[in-house]
Amino acid sequence: MRARLSFVLLLSWFTLPALAAGPLDDPSLGADRYGRCMALAQRAPQSALDAAEAWQNEGGGAAAAHCQALSLVALRRYAEAAQTLDRLGRDPATGAAAQRAELFDQAGNAWILASQPAHADDSFTEALALTPGDRDVLADRARARGARKDWAGAEKDLNAVLAADPGRVDILVLRASARHAQGRKAEARADIDQALALYHDYPEALVERGEMKAEDGDTAGALADWQRAIAADPDGNAARAARAHIAEVQAPAAQGKPK
Repeated sequence: MRARLSFVLLLSWFTLPALAAGPLDDPSLGADRYGRCMALAQRAPQSALDAAEAWQNEGGGAAAAHCQALSLVALRRYAEAAQTLDRLGRDPATGAAAQRAELFDQAGNAWILASQPAHADDSFTEALALTPGDRDVLADRARARGARKDWAGAEKDLNAVLAADPGRVDILVLRASARHAQGRKAEARADIDQALALYHDYPEALVERGEMKAEDGDTAGALADWQRAIAADPDGNAARAARAHIAEVQAPAAQGKPK
């Protein structure tokens, strides 16, 4: 089984200052034009995209462009959304450094959704140039580097996060995955053991430890960990990964049974 950075990607959208108010589809969506556009993006993204583009033609600026990007994400047009967010981040007129850094961070997440981790790495690096040491962005860039199989680069970013916040269980699991991919099994297992000491039934750590056990030939131990991951969060991403691993392990046995 291949070690990898297993993670749940969460896009966090922040609020830009609203520009001039005006009618936008449904007044019940909100009090200001930006708020209505963003709410519409969740309800009817194509309508929101059309409205945002019309608003841009009227001089809507960064607020209209950000609503356009969110609408594109909702429509799963991730690369276009990422390009829009990168463009906003590069424009000093968009806002303060922290605000532009968050736009670059959002762009990086959109690039990951577009399966373009190299571009994601670039966007996260731009964000870190504006807000050096931001732990959330470092963790995001580590995920992008893991997707590129740049395990050493991923580990470097994760080390920086853990140096500032050693109790981050999610980051310990990600670093374990990066170390495992580099063949440093003892260090990877130490990270997993530390994560589970902090959070006894952390599903992602259990999935990762199960992979390590299976790789070492401990099938029973691996199955036990994966079953614990499923019990801890039956509907989560870790549970889905655990079920896939269980099916993979059990398939050869099932094929060998007499008909």
